[in-house]
Amino acid sequence: MAMKSNLLNMALCLSAVCLVCSGLLGGVYALTAEPIAKTNADILKASISEVLPEGGELSDAISIEVGGQPSEYYVCAAGEQVLAYAVKSTTVGFGGPLVLMVGITPDGQVYNTSVLSHNETPGLGAKCTSDAHFMEQFKGFDAVSKILSVRKDGGDVDAITASTITSRAYSLAVRNAVEAVAKIKGE
Repeated sequence: MAMKSNLLNMALCLSAVCLVCSGLLGGVYALTAEPIAKTNADILKASISEVLPEGGELSDAISIEVGGQPSEYYVCAAGEQVLAYAVKSTTVGFGGPLVLMVGITPDGQVYNTSVLSHNETPGLGAKCTSDAHFMEQFKGFDAVSKILSVRKDGGDVDAITASTITSRAYSLAVRNAVEAVAKIKGE
């Protein structure tokens, strides 16, 4: 005998499907949480080493506010002498959050930058990770004597072609990191 379709049967079937799917989703999360956390930690470590000069010892993460958002920074020091700071800086690009790691020397110069994550448009804003001219202009950028914004806004940074919003966000992230280091040093 076939079962009659009624509201109670439909609700029970839907509840059973939802329960099974929730259990599967929870299981997959439990299995992947640790590898994802390890991968993110490895990316962060590689990014920090990319933006700091060689040598010295790296501190643990120290909390700070960068550009009005909670963030963190690291100090690279040889004994009592600070070699550089690595500051994690987040701004909003065209496609969403743009997260950078910015290395800054004690005299306020940008040592190097590295993109931790972005959601920029492939082929346009995503060039912030592959356009050599764009990325190289931040190495050794003297934030004390130059303006960290795109030329279109009166600054000294060449924007990525057809990606002014991403270029502005990248420049702002670097500027926020420089200002955070100045605050750390008490300037």
